Amino acid sequence: MNSTATTLDNGVTREDGRYALPITTQIDLPPGYRPSSDEEYMSPRHLAYFRNKLREWRDQLVEESRQTMENLRDEVRDVGDEAERATRETENSLELRTRDRYRKLISKIDKALRRIEEGRYGYCEETDEEIGLERLDARPIATLSLDAQERREHLQKQMGD
Repeated sequence: MNSTATTLDNGVTREDGRYALPITTQIDLPPGYRPSSDEEYMSPRHLAYFRNKLREWRDQLVEESRQTMENLRDEVRDVGDEAERATRETENSLELRTRDRYRKLISKIDKALRRIEEGRYGYCEETDEEIGLERLDARPIATLSLDAQERREHLQKQMGD
């Protein structure tokens, strides 16, 4: 399959009919902008909206993770009784699990940001269909259309996974 890429005036590239938004390209969105189905699907404005949303989410997770690590570091280890020590260890374990969940989410956010740069964002990895604006607004790291996600979950259930 041969690939054709065109660079538009605003720095956005169009790869085989799909827009790619390089990390260096800034698109100013009007205040309160939300993607609309009246616009071309995954237009540069759509991509800029989702890139901003993903970056803000990522920044928030990084900050919360940093605060978790500071809390664990600053915590006094010299706890008197065993019950309090057990409670503290349980809390620490929960914080570490949360931090691990954040790390995995950040990785998925980074992959979504790469898909925006490459012109693959918003399209199902299995079927190449549009994932849909509502689904992406609710879950901006989604890589599958709702149908493909349901099929995958059904298969996992059948396999006992």
